[in-house]
Amino acid sequence: MRGGIMATKTVSAATVLKREHRFFFISACIMAFVLIAGFSTNILFQRSSFASPILYHVHAVAFFGWVVLYLLQTGLVATGSTRLHKQLGWLALAWVPAMVVLGMAITIHVIRAYGGPFFFARDEFLIGNPIGILTFAAIVLWAIRMRRRTDWHSRLMLCAMASITGPGFGRLLPLPLMMPMAWVISAVAFPALFIIAGMWRDKGRVGVIHPAYIWGLALLFGTQIVAEVIAFSPVGRAIGDAATAGTPGAARPLYADWPRHP
Repeated sequence: MRGGIMATKTVSAATVLKREHRFFFISACIMAFVLIAGFSTNILFQRSSFASPILYHVHAVAFFGWVVLYLLQTGLVATGSTRLHKQLGWLALAWVPAMVVLGMAITIHVIRAYGGPFFFARDEFLIGNPIGILTFAAIVLWAIRMRRRTDWHSRLMLCAMASITGPGFGRLLPLPLMMPMAWVISAVAFPALFIIAGMWRDKGRVGVIHPAYIWGLALLFGTQIVAEVIAFSPVGRAIGDAATAGTPGAARPLYADWPRHP
């Protein structure tokens, strides 16, 4: 009798874990879809082109390479290929720093070239983007450190991936109609939905929300609140002025506004 109960518990635990892995893979697919759809829409409507400077292409390869790696990693776990998952996971230690450098570089290039997207405040984009990519990197490194605690590892990685879906949402949402809250909506509110979905699933399945989700959500909101405070302070203004001095980016308004054509 006792053996039967133990076997039932083992099967039940295995089933729960399998469903959990499937959830992370499906979430990864949806996040990848948001990013691919967002950038494809930009190309389709000719808001961007393959004739962009080389920095854009290197940046795209690095960030979409990460999307492919994350998809592959969640897929490997979902199919039981944990050994290969562990081996490939170490790529993140080299990949993530490259993403940070390229994320910073593209932000500076854009802010100097034209002051950033008109539907974001200049300094909001300049400060929020780097803080966002640093937050992503910090969560990934935390997840790697917690790799033996798979419950923490998988949830922290979901939070990290969710935090960089903002550019995808930003290209799908009508952000000009959402000024002056466009940045908060695209970079914080919509990405947070993936974390909230994980919290909702945990609550429904086991009755409690895993603390990794709470930390991930707090970091997403908390760091961007700090970014907003800096961006709209004299310090943020000084950083923005220094970054755009002597460039076309200095000509744009400080705050989100429709472009004015002469």
